[in-house]
Amino acid sequence: MKIIDVKDVQIADTPHKVAVKKLFNFEHATIVHIELKPGEAVKKHITPVDVSFYVLEGEGVIEIGKEKAEITEDQLIFSPAKIAHRLMNESERDFRFLVIKTPTPTTETKIL
Repeated sequence: MKIIDVKDVQIADTPHKVAVKKLFNFEHATIVHIELKPGEAVKKHITPVDVSFYVLEGEGVIEIGKEKAEITEDQLIFSPAKIAHRLMNESERDFRFLVIKTPTPTTETKIL
């Protein structure tokens, strides 16, 4: 068994310049914790694998391709591989979510 406490994981240096913590990184999946403060956003990018987002706290806005939706706690959103997407916190409180990539990418994410 392995227990990972998000509070103990260091913030990764990413092009998004927001609080990204890589929790789990194995061949079949990667799980990342992201926290967006009010006004922050994940830059629009294309991921070479399927990505799911699970909202832990707060609310935000997600864009996947040409679709845009408001999302909130306990919602799971699926984004297919190779489709541009981004998440934004337009609220007044923190927005925390998990990013689940399947399988783990072997090529870089492309920032747009």
